[in-house]
Amino acid sequence: MRYVIEGRPAYSILKVWLEPGESITVEPGSYMLHRGEVEVSTETGGIGGAIARRLFGGESVFLNTFRARGRGAEVWVAPGTPGDIGVLELNGSLYIQDTSYLAHVGDVKLTVGWRGLKGLIAEGELVWLKAEGRGLVFVNAYGGLELLELGLGEKVTIDNMHFVAMDSTVKWDVRRLGGLKTLAFGGEGLVIEVTGPGRVFVQTRVLPPLAQLLSKFMPRSGK
Repeated sequence: MRYVIEGRPAYSILKVWLEPGESITVEPGSYMLHRGEVEVSTETGGIGGAIARRLFGGESVFLNTFRARGRGAEVWVAPGTPGDIGVLELNGSLYIQDTSYLAHVGDVKLTVGWRGLKGLIAEGELVWLKAEGRGLVFVNAYGGLELLELGLGEKVTIDNMHFVAMDSTVKWDVRRLGGLKTLAFGGEGLVIEVTGPGRVFVQTRVLPPLAQLLSKFMPRSGK
């Protein structure tokens, strides 16, 4: 299998070339096109994991797998929002923001990384998917994608809406940024404090400010 990411960083597209028998699993709605002969299967990745993804992750229950037949195939995958695509090597486990998962190849199991009640109190319904196994995981960012490599004990505080993914070796906690006045009037809410060692991936843009800006130009009912 080989791949290339083109159109980055604003309008990235993932192009994958599969040898006969190789496959790529893709988030629903991200498939763009393919060339060659493929067998398409729709799977849940496990009933328990599928239900958890739907209830807690806001994700579709199903994932689409494209397996190359004949002489091989080419598959194009594009995320739903403009921004970059990152490739994360997986040999163990990763936690991924539910809206940032795009696709994977290899022996990868995708479920919800349920880490207690912390996710319920975080702004934006902070729930993460958990990818386990060996392979490659492709994630998409709204805007650019930045990598932070944290040393042992190194701490960074991140707005939860900018979080994309992190290694399972990274410890984290959710807390409030500033006091109640900051929470109510400062435009900031709850943040994630992460502690190394491990990789943390963040995106340079978030959707809520754009949605708020666009709402100013939308016609309002009754006017």
